[in-house]
Amino acid sequence: MSLLVDTSVWSLALRRDAPPDVPEVRALRDALAGGEIVATTGVILQELLQGVVPERARAQIIEMFTALEYLTPSREDHVAAAGVRNTLRSGGVQVGTIDALIAHLAIAGGHMLLTTDNDFRAASSHIGLQLWRAP
Repeated sequence: MSLLVDTSVWSLALRRDAPPDVPEVRALRDALAGGEIVATTGVILQELLQGVVPERARAQIIEMFTALEYLTPSREDHVAAAGVRNTLRSGGVQVGTIDALIAHLAIAGGHMLLTTDNDFRAASSHIGLQLWRAP
């Protein structure tokens, strides 16, 4: 299984005071330990680094992300992400520009999205977005 891990899960996984038993964090740790493909993209890395103050933690995140599959959106991906956002809006679901891009990259790359963000849950029933669910 190939996972695209959303900022919401990374934020929980990297916090010192993270809740001890979050299924999505456990799934991320299992995927990393099991050698599964874990993907990211620039906006996810950017969102994480924007919330990190200490330089040491920033450097650790940058280093950790070098081992992940890196998805670089093309012009066509941005055009398709706009279509995703429009489709969702017409279905009564509001998502931000970044979330529309993340959803599109997950769908286009055949990745399962690992997230705790309820916006993606609402979106998944309107588009072909496959979400990780706790067993």
